[in-house]
Amino acid sequence: MNIELRHLRYFVAVAEELHFGRAAERLRISQPPLSQQIKALEEMLGARLLARNNRNVGLTQAGEMFLKEAYQVLDQVNRAAEKATRLERGEIGELMIGFTSSAPFISAVSRSLRTFRQLSPNVHIKMREINTKQQLVPLLNGELDLGVMRNTRLPDALQHQVLLREPLLAVVPNGHPLVHKAPGTLRFTDLAQEPFVFFSREVGTALYDEILALLANAGIAPYITQEVGEAMTIIGLVAAGLGISILPTSFGRVKIDGVTYLPIAEPDAMTEVWLVYHCSRPLSAAARTLVALMLKPA
Repeated sequence: MNIELRHLRYFVAVAEELHFGRAAERLRISQPPLSQQIKALEEMLGARLLARNNRNVGLTQAGEMFLKEAYQVLDQVNRAAEKATRLERGEIGELMIGFTSSAPFISAVSRSLRTFRQLSPNVHIKMREINTKQQLVPLLNGELDLGVMRNTRLPDALQHQVLLREPLLAVVPNGHPLVHKAPGTLRFTDLAQEPFVFFSREVGTALYDEILALLANAGIAPYITQEVGEAMTIIGLVAAGLGISILPTSFGRVKIDGVTYLPIAEPDAMTEVWLVYHCSRPLSAAARTLVALMLKPA
């Protein structure tokens, strides 16, 4: 059978009007082609749908059944078309976003997500907490649409935009002698003899390489006494007096008793937060909206 949607629409119009002339006028076609299309539909089905004579048109039993099914088919097509249109406009759909543990503490990220939720309440956002290096493969294979990560070496297939540059902080226990240094005078060299609480190399966070490189450039090989997997654990161990650490400013929003955050007065004591996505895989309308919100100046 080669039944087309127009056959269904023509039949529905005749079935509802029970008059070929009115149905043709409603469809804005002439009556002879309409009659021909209905006849062709009946021949394809091998069933008589309409009982008609010179004065009356009525539905046969097969016609009544076919009308119910035609309604369902046309309704499903209309719903599919509406969904496609809304998806293209970014009103519905799903966004898969990878983010590092510091992302929720970055105001540009949290603000953008809150605004996006207000603008697009029917877009489902699925957040996946995963460190920078572990985001790369999911971004390459399409498991993630966007990645919020620290600066790192990217594969050629991925591109980035800088969300922000933020200073690094020294994280020290309350009462530590470094707390008493004059504001704006703390240098990397002041941390050289301190025991460090830091990320484990096996975790694969970009901050591990970045901060150790900065310390190495200052001639410092830190004495790492505690290696952990999460920044929140680092802060907790610093509060317990097990050492000091260096973290991005965004973690300064984490208020834990026993910890003081100190600015580091080094011009290169900075880290970047990137928004990363695939070069050749087109972003959905919803993803483009979120990207625009994140990159919008505060």
